[in-house]
Amino acid sequence: MKKTIILGVLVSLAFIQCDSKADKFAIGEGSLGAVTSETTVKQLDSIFTNDSIVALTPIKDAIGTQGEVELYEKGGKKLLLLSPDDENNPEATITNIRIFDERFKTDKGLSIKSTFKDVKDNYEIAGIQTSFDAVVLFLKDSDVYITIDKKELPENLRYDPSLTIETSQIPDSAKFKYFMIGWDGNEE
Repeated sequence: MKKTIILGVLVSLAFIQCDSKADKFAIGEGSLGAVTSETTVKQLDSIFTNDSIVALTPIKDAIGTQGEVELYEKGGKKLLLLSPDDENNPEATITNIRIFDERFKTDKGLSIKSTFKDVKDNYEIAGIQTSFDAVVLFLKDSDVYITIDKKELPENLRYDPSLTIETSQIPDSAKFKYFMIGWDGNEE
C-alpha cells in the first residue's frame, strides 16, 4: 500500500514538473509563460533566473534592469525581445514582446514557424494594416499580431503601400517576418 502511494506521488510530481516546463513557452490571453501584461521590467531578473537578460539601452546610474531587453537561453539562443511602456522606469510594464523561438506557441499551435494558413485555419483576422514593405495582421480576441513581409505576397501587391490587402490575397504559404504580442500599458 505504501509503495503504491509513494509511486502515485512520484508520478504526480513528474507530471507537474513537465507541465511547468511547457508553461514557460505558452502564449495565453495576457501572458507569455510567466510574463503577464502586468509584469514590470524590474521583475524580469527574478522570472528569468536561468536565462540571460541583455539591456539594449543601458541607462546611466540605473539600479537594476530597465528599458528594452533581449532574453537569451544560457546556451546563447535568442528567445525574446521585451519592450516596456517607459524606457526610463524600472516599474514600467512590458507592453510588446517579439518572439524569436519556435517553442513559444498559442493554445492553437501558432508559432514563429507557422504560415498564414495556420492563422487562417485557427483565427479570425480583426484587421490588416499595410506598410511600405509589410502587412500586419491583428487577430481577434488575441494579444498576438503577425507581420508578413510583402516579398511573400504576389508581385502586384508588393510596391504600393496605399493598396488595401485582403486576407484572400495572402498566400497560404506566407511565412511570418515577426511574431509579436502587444499589451496596452497601464490598463485599469
